[in-house]
Amino acid sequence: MEYGHLPTNFLNPGMDISIIIPVYNEAARIGDSLKKIIAYFKMQKYQYEIIIVDDGSQDNTLSLINDFSKNIHPLEIFSYMPNRGKGYAVKLGMLKGKGKYRLFTDADLSTPIEEIDPMVAYLEDGYDICIASRSLTKSHIIVNQPVYRETMGKIYSLIVHLFLALPFRDTQCGFKCMRGSIAETIFPKLIVERFGFDPEILFVAQSMGFSIKEFGAKWTNSPMTKVNLLSDPLNMLGAIIKIRYHAWKGYYSI
Repeated sequence: MEYGHLPTNFLNPGMDISIIIPVYNEAARIGDSLKKIIAYFKMQKYQYEIIIVDDGSQDNTLSLINDFSKNIHPLEIFSYMPNRGKGYAVKLGMLKGKGKYRLFTDADLSTPIEEIDPMVAYLEDGYDICIASRSLTKSHIIVNQPVYRETMGKIYSLIVHLFLALPFRDTQCGFKCMRGSIAETIFPKLIVERFGFDPEILFVAQSMGFSIKEFGAKWTNSPMTKVNLLSDPLNMLGAIIKIRYHAWKGYYSI
């Protein structure tokens, strides 16, 4: 597969792509990330929208984004209190999006926005969902995580594989894109609001028979991670139990 720019046949009469960015206390990073996203999309020739979901930030994230919105179009902001969790924020943004394709990305752009090029190429080739991965041979890790975080990630991936039967090497990379119609089918069924929502997305999608492509992406570790090494692993394990329970109860059935 060749790529480098989004395909010219990607254009359609409606919205081509929605970029969803969940944020929580991101005043130190969101400005630079928005500048990079805008610079990238200025080089493209299709209809797009940026959707920011402020998940109860307690710093000046919201006021900073509002300042950006005066000069950026289209940029839509959804904000609420109190904090509900990244999973809830992503779900809200994906369902508010109007794009043929919908990407959600971390606010720090650990995976650069240019990696959307191969994703769209795979979706144009027929896949329903494309997820960035840090764990494949073709992945390009520019700055690695600390060893203890890499080890925790590998253990969690093994648990996800064993309990949810997901074949993917990396379910946690925060850069995933899918068809809008698939998002509108999957996200109303999701119940995990905090860490652990990524495996739920993939579990539900796989259960429904949607095709998923994992590809090796560029990725840079951010030293400002919000992962809590004490509580978040327990929350993620709890999410797996919750997913299995809801699957057993038939909650995810079509």
